[in-house]
Amino acid sequence: MFSPDALLDLDRTEHSVIFENVTHAWEALAKISTYLQFRLKPGIHGKLVGKPFISGAVYIGAGTIIEQGAMIKGPAWIGEGCEIRNGAYIRENVVVGNGVVLGNSCEFKNCLIFDEAQIPHFNYIGDSILGHKAHLGAGAILSNVRLDHAPISVHAPEGPINTGLKKFGAIVGDRAEIGCNSVLSPGAIIGRDTIIYPGTSWRGVLPANSIAKMEPQTLRILPRLQK
Repeated sequence: MFSPDALLDLDRTEHSVIFENVTHAWEALAKISTYLQFRLKPGIHGKLVGKPFISGAVYIGAGTIIEQGAMIKGPAWIGEGCEIRNGAYIRENVVVGNGVVLGNSCEFKNCLIFDEAQIPHFNYIGDSILGHKAHLGAGAILSNVRLDHAPISVHAPEGPINTGLKKFGAIVGDRAEIGCNSVLSPGAIIGRDTIIYPGTSWRGVLPANSIAKMEPQTLRILPRLQK
């Protein structure tokens, strides 16, 4: 149920080797740092607009555009044909596929992003994996730490699974749509082709081809007293 190929199309990333010998998809998060340490060959092959900050241990593929105001702190691997927009903040151990959009006021750390995913506005992606063509609406947040800082469990239908991780955001499956201002609690598993409506707070496992939405609160309209 939580194997990498149950949630993610491994043909839609050049970095599928990260998932070798992985039982649960989140186990790949602990392998990102080592993968970059041994396989990353720094180089800038894309286009820089103005003077974005880029540290030494960074690879940027051909056709990728890095706008002024972006900050990339390596190690980081960014694929071809991406847009890294003004205000994007990439913090260590980030692997980005081809054709990805990383946008304004978004922060990324220790994450793996598959091809053609879009994270364009005011998002936080920490200790998470986003599948092919996954999309986050403006303000959607993947929370990666419990308030009590205890190890994170995945709340599966058959009972909680202790991941042993103190930092783990979410696994977001291929083509999932996360609505504006939604929050995914630590350890969220979002299946393929799902939709989470705007303003939803989600905890646990959302099966593939599902829709999650909060029931609206009753809105009362009262007369304004005249002075």
